Amino acid sequence: MKYTTKAAEKSTVKITIKFDGEEWKAAQQNAYLKLRGKFTINGFRKGKAPRNVIENAYGKGVFYEEALNTMFSENYGKIIEKDAKKYTVVGDPEVSVDKLEDDGVTLVAIVPVRPEVKISSYTGMKIKEFAYNVKDEEVEAEIARVLDRNARKVEVTDRAAQLGDIANIDFVGTVDGVKFEGGEAEKFDLTLGSGQFIPGFEDQVVGMNVGETKDVNVTFPENYQAENLKGKAAVFAVKLNALQGKELPELTDEFIKEATGSATVEEYKAKAKERLEAQAKRRANDATENSILEAIAANTEVEIPQAMIEREIDGLVQKFEYQLMYQGLKLQDYLDFLKVTLADFRKNYEEQAKKNVTSQLIINHIIKEEKLEATDEEVEAKVAEQAASVNKTADEYKKNMDPRQFDYISSDIVITKLFDFLKANNEMYIED
Repeated sequence: MKYTTKAAEKSTVKITIKFDGEEWKAAQQNAYLKLRGKFTINGFRKGKAPRNVIENAYGKGVFYEEALNTMFSENYGKIIEKDAKKYTVVGDPEVSVDKLEDDGVTLVAIVPVRPEVKISSYTGMKIKEFAYNVKDEEVEAEIARVLDRNARKVEVTDRAAQLGDIANIDFVGTVDGVKFEGGEAEKFDLTLGSGQFIPGFEDQVVGMNVGETKDVNVTFPENYQAENLKGKAAVFAVKLNALQGKELPELTDEFIKEATGSATVEEYKAKAKERLEAQAKRRANDATENSILEAIAANTEVEIPQAMIEREIDGLVQKFEYQLMYQGLKLQDYLDFLKVTLADFRKNYEEQAKKNVTSQLIINHIIKEEKLEATDEEVEAKVAEQAASVNKTADEYKKNMDPRQFDYISSDIVITKLFDFLKANNEMYIED
């Protein structure tokens, strides 16, 4: 076996593998020995028919596919391993037969590889930085949520529906006078203002009285999942069967202690503000890091092979599937409800996948260029910090650590160094 490699378009490598006549004959013979038991030939016990008899009965190429697959699979891995320093494979190869004759066979594999990243600049730029301040209203909203979670539901008969109420409704939706799948339900509980239904629906239920019927006119968003409903005007015939309001408890120190464990209302507010500030800091940091990567991406040239994009889409779809599972739903049932194929659903993630892959390639490139790494001392310090958070010594904590946790800690340290470097070497600004 001999092979050659050549850079091809769209971040792929073309591997040409040549087998001589003897290798090809041996591969066919091995294929015959492996598959002969599957053929039934009159006059021969099963598995005992000579190769030439089987080939005469089923065609000369009856063993070609098995022989070709075996030759490729036995040699492809060795080639990739031998050339590991030249390129990194990121997906399955596309294999074709370039030559198939008695004196030899030539196979061609187009292999997607990690692309070369060309960044014209990743320092000296002016990049937007984000900062989020926690307002008093946000703390009050936390208090309101505690009250709402502990509210008592009461039947409402003496007033119209208002935001926050739970409306029990029947509805039938039509587009151009025709009902559509998933647009009809009876005795459905809808919390008004929750945003569970498409924009405009809940607002129009507000003001209805129990027993009242009404046509609710809405328009499906352009980015709605169901292709047949995107941007379409719809009419929902709605009947309000019953209405429940919420009776909020009195905000006292006693209530807060029972509901949250904090001794007083003021103590809970202080804890809530501290928690919200920590969340705001993380959100601002994430937004700033995305801002940095977007600025660098604008100066980046990279040809991403489709295999990398598809792999990232796999991860995004799986994440969404897990979210559905937590709600007791299956992805296929969700797609059936929306009348969307999995292929079309995956297309919704294409742009995000490209962005994610580009960002990761940029990160890897700069880490390599700047020779950023985590020292043993830094990893040990982070392990000790995590151990202290659960009241353990570092040695005790390490006993239950998976080796992958050390890799994660090391990676986290390097990523932190990367963004510290980028923030320090670019002009970061916060908009007024």
